[in-house]
Amino acid sequence: MSKKEEFKQFVKKNPKLVKYVKSGESNWQKFYEIYDLYGEDENAWKEYLGVATTVGTLDMLSWLKNINLDSVQSGVANIQKMLGMVQELTNKEEKPNQEYKPRPVYKHFED
Repeated sequence: MSKKEEFKQFVKKNPKLVKYVKSGESNWQKFYEIYDLYGEDENAWKEYLGVATTVGTLDMLSWLKNINLDSVQSGVANIQKMLGMVQELTNKEEKPNQEYKPRPVYKHFED
């Protein structure tokens, strides 16, 4: 079977591609070039077919395994300290040093 015939079979299996061509978002030439380069590789088609890849799930799991929980805990502790300081500064009651008493008009310096 020729590459062109294989592409036709691929389009028959994936009718979502027809919608992209009819709406003008893409064209058959672009789809054929993708097929020619990558074949039926789901990573090449996930934008158009919405294919959820298991590789993505495996990548996510490996990323989660590599998280250093000690550094995360340290970062959270630092944020809590910072928020505590900010809260302390904003909730601090103003302590009046002395009650202000206006100076009498007729009184001069230290009279």
